[in-house]
Amino acid sequence: MPPWLQEQIMKMQQSQQNLQSVMTQKQHLDIEKAETEKALEELKKVADGDAVFKQAGTVLIKSTKQELIDELEEKAEMAKTRVTVLDKQEERLKESLKEQETKITEMMKSGSTSPPPAEDNPRK
Repeated sequence: MPPWLQEQIMKMQQSQQNLQSVMTQKQHLDIEKAETEKALEELKKVADGDAVFKQAGTVLIKSTKQELIDELEEKAEMAKTRVTVLDKQEERLKESLKEQETKITEMMKSGSTSPPPAEDNPRK
């Protein structure tokens, strides 16, 4: 197998690993988001005067219901934003993988032993 083809295959494998990483991060964020929403749900059931606590490492710290609601809503919003960013990354990686697969397939079909012409876009 020509070295330039091996290089293209290695690039594709790297993109696949990146895609897997992004998808794993999204899974973790989905779990975090579900936990946050469940905590918010439960917190909203608590009476305004009742004592509430938040966890800080291994200790519980007394807080107010509204303070905790604000923190959890902010946490949920941050998770939502991060998921949006990861969705865009995932989309770009999938697109890139399709292009790489097409390129490799074309290289293999042509059976050429010389490298393909240089690309205009060096970022790929």
